[in-house]
Amino acid sequence: MIILLSVLSPALGQNPIAPTLQTQTVETQQSPAPPQNGAPQLTASDVEAFLDGVIPLQLDREDIAGATVAIVKDGKLLFAKGYGYSDVASKKPISPEETMFRPGSVSKLFTWTSVMQLVEQGKLDLDRDVNEYIDFKIPDAFGKPITLKNLLTHTPGFEEQIKDLITNKVEKPDLGNYLKTHIPDRIYAPGTVPAYSNYGAALAGYIVERVSGEPFDQYVANHIFKPLGMMHSTFDQPLPEGFAANMSNGYKIASDKAEPFETVTPAPAGSLSSSAIDMAQFMLAHLQDGRFGATQILNPETAQLMHSRLFGLDQAANAMAYGFYEESRNGHRIIGHAGDTQLFHSDLHLIPDSGIGFFISYNSAGRGQVSPRTILWERFLDRYFPFTSSAATVPATVKEDIAAVSGTYEVSRRSESSFFKTFSLLGETKVYPGENDTIHVDSLLAANGKPKSWQEIAPMQFREVDGQDLLVFKPDESGRMQLIIPYPFMMFQKVGLWSNGKVMLPVVGISLFVMLLTLILWFVGWLTRRHYGGRLDLTRQEWLLRVSVRLVFLLILTFVAALLGVLMYALNNLDFFSGSGVTWIEFIQVIGIAAAIGTLVVFANAVYAWTSSRYRIWGKLQATIFAFASLGFLWFILAGHMLSITSNF
Repeated sequence: MIILLSVLSPALGQNPIAPTLQTQTVETQQSPAPPQNGAPQLTASDVEAFLDGVIPLQLDREDIAGATVAIVKDGKLLFAKGYGYSDVASKKPISPEETMFRPGSVSKLFTWTSVMQLVEQGKLDLDRDVNEYIDFKIPDAFGKPITLKNLLTHTPGFEEQIKDLITNKVEKPDLGNYLKTHIPDRIYAPGTVPAYSNYGAALAGYIVERVSGEPFDQYVANHIFKPLGMMHSTFDQPLPEGFAANMSNGYKIASDKAEPFETVTPAPAGSLSSSAIDMAQFMLAHLQDGRFGATQILNPETAQLMHSRLFGLDQAANAMAYGFYEESRNGHRIIGHAGDTQLFHSDLHLIPDSGIGFFISYNSAGRGQVSPRTILWERFLDRYFPFTSSAATVPATVKEDIAAVSGTYEVSRRSESSFFKTFSLLGETKVYPGENDTIHVDSLLAANGKPKSWQEIAPMQFREVDGQDLLVFKPDESGRMQLIIPYPFMMFQKVGLWSNGKVMLPVVGISLFVMLLTLILWFVGWLTRRHYGGRLDLTRQEWLLRVSVRLVFLLILTFVAALLGVLMYALNNLDFFSGSGVTWIEFIQVIGIAAAIGTLVVFANAVYAWTSSRYRIWGKLQATIFAFASLGFLWFILAGHMLSITSNF
């Protein structure tokens, strides 16, 4: 979920599929505050002109069908507008009041708000073992219980899971059954390592359901939606009949057909459907200490507590609040939450010290060339809250610090017990020295597609050159270096050689190339001998070894290609993990097990080659190369847990 930033090109054309704009603007009745450092005044008219100059270009460039946006200021709705279409085929415009989008994980803010409502009523204790609130048991691990505070800060220690996360099933998900049958392994002690957890948020929603005696979706409707007048919002899946007509279609890209409605099985983690103006009312309540009009959904002290820092790895870095997370920028403390389904991509930001809330949601994944919502938000901040970073003195220990932080890192939000560990290996990031005592992080790219440069501004703290984002490096209790990024719901941890994908992948690539080349040359050699009537001088044992080695290579190549191909497809079609796709994955893993066992033949061939007087030096070297190629394959599948057949992943 790390958002790689880039900048919109000013040469983009207008979006041919999004000429229609639906607008609702409400000017604040207060006198405009004087502009900061010559910045434009934050008024409805100026915001509209600004957004009209950015969003249509984004929709065009990224092939996105539409977007909905709402901005609040000083206790009032300042601006709301729909851009593009909720249905491309019929050219149905987007209404910020009625058209419902899927905010994805922004839904979690409603789950955390529900938790805090029950906390202030004395029905929940943030420091108690969550097992005391549920009708099943999270297995013991690390000698510490999981608490609600751990769930709020994404520190329960759960590994990542994706099975049954999002499906196209039309029946209502069974939250309790999902939680009981999808318990993730715990890979960290509670309260130590942030690792974003959909399961943890769903568990919190189930606790709300159990303690309140109301189904979770009904609880939110009764205690948040209705009090705030959110008439176009629901957690229900599938959509109730009264809401279905207002639901925007979701698209991978706008020029393709609309995709089916996505069902989020762990509903409290991301099943909300809502309109922009409804989201504005939720933002207003949080910006006003739990109050919206005459309604109070949280006591002031509870709302203030919910927005305060709760868990952070370093004082200089952003921290998790009580469900919100810090994303401070341009001299302001900002809290918020992002949200993604496969089709919808959303952001909610609050600037408490300025009374400003900003919500944006796009109904298409788009081409993925840039991050439209991040670009839009940063441009908004730079326009209305211009900020220049202060100069900093480079520490005298900069060269030693760069040497200490350089290396390969894996993300904390990962799987450890299933074949999804492979994606952790493939997605590792490398920190390495740059010019003029800077560092680069190969996964953090600038608009030109090249890694950003980071300059040390304090011991083990690196700020983006010509930017604001901060990286903090800090060893954990065991001495393992941690990379703390601007998004506090996860971090990176330095890896050793065994799990170092940057070393492993070239080795595996060479190994698989050797196997493929061997099969090609085997076939070419067979054709050549057949054409000229030649024969190999082999004993029966040697012939069996020769054929068996090549069949094992064929099995290995088939397994790797099939598994990676299926997984790459499935990541863009998550419903695959809820049906027959699981059977296909298990079948492919059986092939992998056979291939792994088959490598014994390759090693036996190498032993025979070196002990037999019939093999010349080339034959011995060839057999040795085959053995090393097999070791490269085994390293990859064992480190990536590719043969782990499990019901949860």
